Amino acid sequence: MSPNPSDTSASTSGQAILVSVGWPYANNHLHAGHLAGAYLPADIFARYQRMRGNRVLMVSGSDSHGTPVTVRAEQEGATPEAVFERYHQSFLETFKGFGISFDIFTSTDTPNHIEVTQDLFLRMLKQGDLYEAEQELLYDATAGRFLPDRYVEGICPRCQFDGARGDQCDNCGATLDVLELINPRSKLSDATPERRKSRHFFLRLTAFTERLIEWIERADHNNWRPHVRNFTLGMLREGLIDRAITRDITWGVPIPLEGYESKRIYVWFEAVIGYLSATKEWASANGNPDGWHAWWTDPAARTVYFIGKDNVPFHTVIWPAMLMSDGTLNLPSDVPANQYLTMSGSKASKSRGGVVWLPDYLERYDPDPFRYALAAAMPETSDADFTWAEYVRRNNDELVARWGNLVNRVLTITRRNFDGRVPEPPRLLEPGIFSGDVLRHAPYRLSPESRALLDRVDAAFNTVGGDYDRVQMRRALTGAMEVAGAANQYLDTRAPWQAVKADRDHAAETLYVALNAISGLVTMLNPVLPFTTQRAWEYLGHEGTVGIAGWRRTPVLAGTVLPEPGPLYRKLDDSVVAEEEARLGL
Repeated sequence: MSPNPSDTSASTSGQAILVSVGWPYANNHLHAGHLAGAYLPADIFARYQRMRGNRVLMVSGSDSHGTPVTVRAEQEGATPEAVFERYHQSFLETFKGFGISFDIFTSTDTPNHIEVTQDLFLRMLKQGDLYEAEQELLYDATAGRFLPDRYVEGICPRCQFDGARGDQCDNCGATLDVLELINPRSKLSDATPERRKSRHFFLRLTAFTERLIEWIERADHNNWRPHVRNFTLGMLREGLIDRAITRDITWGVPIPLEGYESKRIYVWFEAVIGYLSATKEWASANGNPDGWHAWWTDPAARTVYFIGKDNVPFHTVIWPAMLMSDGTLNLPSDVPANQYLTMSGSKASKSRGGVVWLPDYLERYDPDPFRYALAAAMPETSDADFTWAEYVRRNNDELVARWGNLVNRVLTITRRNFDGRVPEPPRLLEPGIFSGDVLRHAPYRLSPESRALLDRVDAAFNTVGGDYDRVQMRRALTGAMEVAGAANQYLDTRAPWQAVKADRDHAAETLYVALNAISGLVTMLNPVLPFTTQRAWEYLGHEGTVGIAGWRRTPVLAGTVLPEPGPLYRKLDDSVVAEEEARLGL
């Protein structure tokens, strides 16, 4: 179910926030493009919202019925079930390794998902939003079978890209009908397919065009990413066409009607229903079968969909039309689709090679530096490029030198000079004049620069938190690291390693303030760096986990015993660049 179940208990208060994350095809391992495109931003967002006390439910699962799964199975001479199960397990291990904190990660191959899909199918059919009609399809006479969309490739009629699939062009993002492809070819036999007719069910998308335009143009959608909003409006104004939602295949969700045993509900229709079915599965597993309503029928709930830009049409047009047909379920609040991540200048692609496979990465390196590097260059508004040289630079210059060294040197100096405890700065009231509770509760006599640093840390919770909330992860991370830079500058200016010899009060104030600034930074950076900030949290003498302490600076109290710290990050040799580029084939 959940890769990290101990970290993901949904809060019982605050706003209900559904974090819906794209379902990966279970036909290969995950790579860096997947992590940067959907799973990392979703996890950062979910972790932040949990710290704010909101009722977060983060759901996804393996797309077991996608045609890429059956293509892989035929290539291997295996069953789709065997392929799906192998990669589903790989996904679970990868998400656990990178700390992707799903509340549930399920699959489309469950009785629950089949039931939820068939139920929505029948209700939409009764509503008149599905209808049956004859359809002209491509048939491979050599293989003796109808070809699902992804079994066909050809030239895109919009951008002339040779390599477009039967349902979509990855080059221009256009949603296609397989019959539109120029010079189509079968992926089964490389033969030119012929046209044959078959009866199927269609989604009456044309009936939703005006409602979808009105919904997208609402003022509360002005904060959507421009490329998502503009692409969607362009698609709607160009005009929608009805799309077939069933296919002549035997792997998938059965059509719940007699006489259709050799056909299945097609993956593009049933996969998006997974967000709903996963929520229902989670609710039932937690002893509250009706609990899913809090995220789906309460108008005060917020639903955010994390996907790559190639999936925008399915989440801003098709799925909303299906939700409108139902009439009782919440429409997406936001679809912050990321652009593509390229690898040293070339698009990350499973089929074309040249990617960083996540299981391979975890065999050699720690998860947090990769999370950091991807968050710092996240493709939020345009394609972003990942290079190993930049990864090593960020690890060494930013994580090791700026942040990790700040934590380590403050803790080391404090333990060495103040008997392993957090020192107490001088108070405004002097002993001998006042004593007891009056003295103990008197405020500390902090210098202007000390107060300014703590004020800056506290103020950053608003700005950094606002950026996390708006899914502007690069900006949030930049803001937090700027505070870390200010803390380093404060430390260098006051030089407690020198002051401790001549003015212990001065050094005590500096180290006390620095430890409290670090405590705030640990919380601020936790959504991006969950593993290492938890270790730093424990080095500060805090108990429990960072997440449950809330979105605020947790004070480090004078007198707290500080355990011996260790390095949070390891410096990487420049030779890593050449080694990893060789693995990419560069």
